[in-house]
Amino acid sequence: MFTPITIPFGAKMLFNTVKLKPGVEMEDVEMALGEMCNVVKDHYGDEKGGFIAGQVYQFSGFISDEGSLSDSKKAESHVAIVTFWQSFEQHEKSHADKAFKDKFEALGKLCTDSKELGYDMLWQGVPE
Repeated sequence: MFTPITIPFGAKMLFNTVKLKPGVEMEDVEMALGEMCNVVKDHYGDEKGGFIAGQVYQFSGFISDEGSLSDSKKAESHVAIVTFWQSFEQHEKSHADKAFKDKFEALGKLCTDSKELGYDMLWQGVPE
């Protein structure tokens, strides 16, 4: 659960921002997130399912002055769910499955919005 992950070159990355409803705290969504992530890991984590690895982050409130081009220094409270897949098709198939949809719906009741964007990997590297 808390082990390092290895992402093969060419993996597809899905970046999902989940905005929490006003008054909803991270403690309120931890169970829903955990159950949803376990469904993905346990049901789709093989060659057929296509799931490679994932991570969940809570927005800390930090906005970089050095890495931001915009003057806007505002961002709403949210959770970022980052998952890596062999293909977008496998991702979509898993997320259309009832086992996943039920868990995602439970999370959705605590949120105002969720947007999941897909990315093609162009580069990866580590310090030499």
